[in-house]
Amino acid sequence: MAGSCDAVVPDIKKKLEEQLVLLYDPELRGDALVELSKKREMFPDLAPLMWHSFATIIVLLQEIVSFYPALSPPTLSASVSNRACNVLALLQSVASHPETRIPFLKAQITEYLYPFLKTTSNARSFEYLRLTTLGVFGALVKVDDTEVVNTLLNGDTIPLCLRIMETGTELSKTVATFIVQKIIMDEAGLQYICATPERFFGIATVLARMVADQPSTRLLKHIVRCYLRLTDDPRAHIALQTHLPEALRDGTFDNGLRDDDVARRYLQQLLDNLARPGGGAPPAVPGPAAAGVTHPVPAPAAGGAPHPDPGPVAGASTEGSSQAELSHGHPSPAPLAGAAPHPGPGPVAGGSPGGSSASSAHPGPAPTEVDAPHPAPGPVAGGRPGGSSQAGPRRRRR
Repeated sequence: MAGSCDAVVPDIKKKLEEQLVLLYDPELRGDALVELSKKREMFPDLAPLMWHSFATIIVLLQEIVSFYPALSPPTLSASVSNRACNVLALLQSVASHPETRIPFLKAQITEYLYPFLKTTSNARSFEYLRLTTLGVFGALVKVDDTEVVNTLLNGDTIPLCLRIMETGTELSKTVATFIVQKIIMDEAGLQYICATPERFFGIATVLARMVADQPSTRLLKHIVRCYLRLTDDPRAHIALQTHLPEALRDGTFDNGLRDDDVARRYLQQLLDNLARPGGGAPPAVPGPAAAGVTHPVPAPAAGGAPHPDPGPVAGASTEGSSQAELSHGHPSPAPLAGAAPHPGPGPVAGGSPGGSSASSAHPGPAPTEVDAPHPAPGPVAGGRPGGSSQAGPRRRRR
């Protein structure tokens, strides 16, 4: 049996190498992209094979650039969107492989992907394009790496993710929130967000709006995890004592969280943390324009008495960040339509899209974590707990 498996791997590698050669022929490139995308899960070392093979990455970047004219005005067809997603799926393999992740970042390939996240059309072809692009960034942040975080902080990742968190579909919001969560779980990311009131209130305002929209349990878990991490900064801790949405304090989500022990522990620990006195002066509330908020809502009022036996809160260094201030001033588009299944067979996300063709099914982003399922089988973006998951004392209802 082992000999049979050993024989299969070289055979798959040979076929993949043949497909890589076909990428150089513009007429055969579309079919080669489909085949490589379908086989990427079967051959884990496809990423270094593509990275080190002659001009393969250049061909993929040429493909990426060729899609730009269809972004504005928005004329992206389903077949072109499928082709773009096949290219993005291959880039996601490169972004997730330990041998090629850092070279991928140093080559600044993420800069080529930001135009896809900036699109605002609610057409299904654009929604799948954004979702698959988010999958590339999700693959980068899945492995805790400060170098990855610092690179993304120097780009447009956070403001674009915040906009998608406000206006995207349920699945896009979940993946975008997961990316922001993973960035602020890193110390460099937390210091960056909390370095100025504009950055802090930019993310706090978006999180509050998401809570007001009654998110699903899987999305709420990522929202609460973001709030919980922000309490590790002393000034953000104080600010959240008065700006945490009331719905997170008064038991609004108790029924929805009944079957998710991890999410319940996150929420309980958040409330326990905020019941403790914070340190440092709270950040001044900036004006809406400074925080990148284009349609501000009133800050939620604080609620709930201090917990009688609060749990411990982790300390975090707040020594200043010297990075350039990030602007969140992006116009908010109209809400996207719900993510309906894309025509044609094959999964939307996760795994290899068996049976897909160049115009029938998107490969979608590969799973990033284990607790947030995609519309198709396979998980999406469950956040690995980055802090204490110990349940605090029982929360008192109003």
